[in-house]
Amino acid sequence: MDTMDQSTTKTLEQQPRLALSQGEIRKIIFGVMLALLLAALDQTIIATALPTIGRELGDLEHLPWVVTVYLLTATAVTPLYGKFSDSHGRRITMLIGIVIFIVGSVACAVAPNMLVLILARGVQGLGGGGLIALGQTIVADLVPPKERAKYQVYFASVFMTASLLGPVLGGFFAEHLHWSVIFWINLPLGLIAFIIAFHGLKKLPRFDRPHKLDLLGALLLVAATVSLLLALSWGGLRFPWGSLPIVSLFAGSGLLWVLFWARMKAAPEPLIPPGVLHNPVVRMGTLAACFGMGTYIGLTIYLPVYFEAVRGLTASESGLALIPLMAGTVMGATLSGRTMAKVKHYKRLPLAGLLVAMAATGVLTAFSSRLPISGIEVVLAIISMGLGTLLPVSTVAIQNAVAPHQLGTATGTANFFRSLGGALIVAIFGAIVLSGANLDGAASFETLSASVAKSGVNLADIFTYVFLAAVAGFGLSFLFLLAMEERPLRGSAIKAAEAAVAD
Repeated sequence: MDTMDQSTTKTLEQQPRLALSQGEIRKIIFGVMLALLLAALDQTIIATALPTIGRELGDLEHLPWVVTVYLLTATAVTPLYGKFSDSHGRRITMLIGIVIFIVGSVACAVAPNMLVLILARGVQGLGGGGLIALGQTIVADLVPPKERAKYQVYFASVFMTASLLGPVLGGFFAEHLHWSVIFWINLPLGLIAFIIAFHGLKKLPRFDRPHKLDLLGALLLVAATVSLLLALSWGGLRFPWGSLPIVSLFAGSGLLWVLFWARMKAAPEPLIPPGVLHNPVVRMGTLAACFGMGTYIGLTIYLPVYFEAVRGLTASESGLALIPLMAGTVMGATLSGRTMAKVKHYKRLPLAGLLVAMAATGVLTAFSSRLPISGIEVVLAIISMGLGTLLPVSTVAIQNAVAPHQLGTATGTANFFRSLGGALIVAIFGAIVLSGANLDGAASFETLSASVAKSGVNLADIFTYVFLAAVAGFGLSFLFLLAMEERPLRGSAIKAAEAAVAD
């Protein structure tokens, strides 16, 4: 397999790049940035609208699935997009992704109930899953490595924009217009991105390579994860944790994960090549990013619920309150990426950052009900900056530890498990909140406070356990990063660290 990849890489390197003018490159990059904005904004804009969605659709129990199903489908199809684009070209693959994403967005906007919304979000994830990875690949096709770093600034601006505007727009639309606007806004953005991609990507160089798509592996992955998420969602709520349905779901998930692992070892081109995970740096770095980023995603989803249900903020105010958590990661990643390129022991800063994030989350655990909103804002900024130091170091360390022909596979695998960790931890946080609230069946957002009051449980106490679980998540990330071998950076890795703010 490695020999085949090496020969393929050499073939690609020998292919001449088409001569494109700076204007043509900028036009393509603009279209790619719009596609990236679609995917990035959709992950941040929905957080502050979730409580309103749960209230208006009268279903709080299944609210976590609005997030987890998107992450799940997007995670499963991301590797397939890469291989499909290798076989059929980036342009047609990007257009397919944009169309699926727009169709899913329309279905979300008109969803009459929670079940339809969840299914529509799954469709949206099928489209959004490949947009970020394809955008990065298209830039690699267009721009030689020595010039690639300057274009990372453009991508960094996209993610910064999504981080800052997403929560504010989501809260504003939900409170003053309608929650469906967060999906309708994807139509004009998506249409512009489609038109630019349709015309601009015609001149994109193509290096077609035949690939076999591991659809069975993707199906096994989705089935294994859905079984696990259902067990986490229903346990203690619909059924007791030790009941036959919950035990069966856990057992079925375990069996499906075993089958998925067997498929990875047997498939000609598996969804996740097991050889990459045999690399100890890739394995430990991926697990560190999985728990760190997964915990962060869980906090972004459930902090708006805390702000609105416990602290009494409106949706718009909740969006503003979430900004420090979203923006701090970019600042931490910028500091860490620049430091990593200049120091020998590059793990020290993110290890310290994770300790700081754990301590700050511990403050939330102990004092969240007594801290003023301004104090919580400071704590969230500290958490996000501490976590942000992990992101470039884990990515660049993984890329540095593999051969050049495994670069894309290793990076894709890390992103894959990062999204999967997000889906699982969102489900765990949801299980803590909903089980603690003793909700029975479909429920509205208003019934959350009423249910816990009736059972004699303080809603703020439930979120204490959520924050405690977040401390555990950051702690696991710290331990895996501590166990990761710190190898000297190659010259290409140093350049990647300098531009890692967009990761």
